Amino acid sequence: MNYRQQFAEKIHSHLEGMVDVNEIISLIEEPKYSTHGDLAFPCFTLARKLKKSPQQIAADLSEKINAPFLEKTVPEGPYLNGFLNKESVSRQVIQQINEKQGNYGSFSIGNGKTITLDFSSPNIAKPFSMGHLRSTVIGNAIANISEKCGYKVVRINHLGDWGTQFGKLITAYKLWGSEEKVRENPIKELFHLYVTFHEKAEKQPDLEDKARSWFKQLEAGNEEASQLWKWFREESLKEFAKIYGLLDIQFDSYDGEAFYNDKMDAVIQVLKAKDLLSVSDGAEVVDLTDENMPPCLIRKKDGATLYATRDLAAALYRRKTYHFEKSFYIVGQEQHLHFQQLFLVLQKMGYDWAAELKHIPFGFILKDGKKMSTRKGKVVLLEDVIKEAIDLAYKNIEAKNPSLVNKQEVAKQVGVGAIIFHDLKHERQNNIEFNLDEMLKFEGSTGLYVQYTHARGRSILRKASVKDDLNIVGLTDSHSWTVIKTLMDFPNVIEKSFQHTEPSVIARYVLNLSQEFNKYYSHVKILSDDAEQNSRLALVNSVTIVLKEGLRLLGVQAPEQL
Repeated sequence: MNYRQQFAEKIHSHLEGMVDVNEIISLIEEPKYSTHGDLAFPCFTLARKLKKSPQQIAADLSEKINAPFLEKTVPEGPYLNGFLNKESVSRQVIQQINEKQGNYGSFSIGNGKTITLDFSSPNIAKPFSMGHLRSTVIGNAIANISEKCGYKVVRINHLGDWGTQFGKLITAYKLWGSEEKVRENPIKELFHLYVTFHEKAEKQPDLEDKARSWFKQLEAGNEEASQLWKWFREESLKEFAKIYGLLDIQFDSYDGEAFYNDKMDAVIQVLKAKDLLSVSDGAEVVDLTDENMPPCLIRKKDGATLYATRDLAAALYRRKTYHFEKSFYIVGQEQHLHFQQLFLVLQKMGYDWAAELKHIPFGFILKDGKKMSTRKGKVVLLEDVIKEAIDLAYKNIEAKNPSLVNKQEVAKQVGVGAIIFHDLKHERQNNIEFNLDEMLKFEGSTGLYVQYTHARGRSILRKASVKDDLNIVGLTDSHSWTVIKTLMDFPNVIEKSFQHTEPSVIARYVLNLSQEFNKYYSHVKILSDDAEQNSRLALVNSVTIVLKEGLRLLGVQAPEQL
């Protein structure tokens, strides 16, 4: 049902192999005005090969090309415009979506191969802030989209559960902490201790020395330090589980930084064996001068390892464990250099698969134009935002539809969906200003608008008591055709979203489909008792199927009623 490809193959069959069919496919576009057709092929690239003007080539091809899926072809200057056969195409599109249901738009390009995705990765003993939202929801959406394209996905939460911050936390707990307070409200109290440490360390620099000392003891396996670290980690994971439960996100692995403590020496030995390590100011580095990059720091002067060492160990472990085809790191754009260095070092180590590692950066969530800071305590807690969104959604339901069943569950779907959709409708590299009012608007370009459109479609189908064995005829009116063309584009949208690792492509698509369906709803009497009623209902069903699946890929649920 890929009419773009069929159109390209028809053109190709009349060019005697003078141009590759894939090149033709890549050139085909949609005319700016619907009156000019549904497909357009620019003939400029053929002019030199055929020694004719593009206008003449378009005219010649128009006389030769005909096919059941085409109503006609028309030369429009240097373009060959194709008009699809509305009746047969609309019938095929509606039938296919109703048959495939949620599998519509699926691809097998992954062919069951594995992609590992490293995303979310919050720091232990710190609250799950709005700043962690982006990696979490972008990563989850890309994981869903990758599965839709036929890949097996391994979701990895590379927890920040090691480093000097634990020396600071242990120091703060020993000096000012209360076991009772920590047990009562773990994350809040541990975060308070962390902030207190930084406030006091500005006036008492010796605290930093104490923190370094405690971290060294932790690294050395000191029993007290280790017990505190395990306790902080376990309590944090319990809190994180609540957030992931609200967002309906699961992980296959929670192996964080600490997991690789015993795997870094092996990496350093390989670097030495391949003569890649050099000494700079007492530290061991991999020189990247030839690539116009600063050296990649592997081991400090005092013997401490760094993020790069740990990430090298993680990449090697994941390759050996999961045999991945691709590996994605959904981490903020400020880590761009780090990942460039990481991938280059792996290539220098002789690992060809390093070419399939990809850093997927994203912009910041800003508050009043500034990046949120955990250190100074100026942080907006994601759990608070989610709960406020759910409460607001519940109040709206009480006001507009108090008899709705499962109000609390629907409020959760709407509130959480509003937050996720607000993030994913923006291109991931853009910064997003945190604005709760904007995020929770229930009209315009919002998740609720799409959810409402889906629920409206389901309501129509309930009123009509739709049967599965609908007799479908082609729909040729302009309002139906606009919706059908939008539905036809869903597989292309999925493929584009995967290729660019860009969930916003799908978010914009479901908004557009919702807008087109609501125009259709306002102009067409769907339940009119005539020969096309079944086909109209099947079209409505198709829209609800695609909206639900599009939202699912983004990590947003689609309530049956609102």
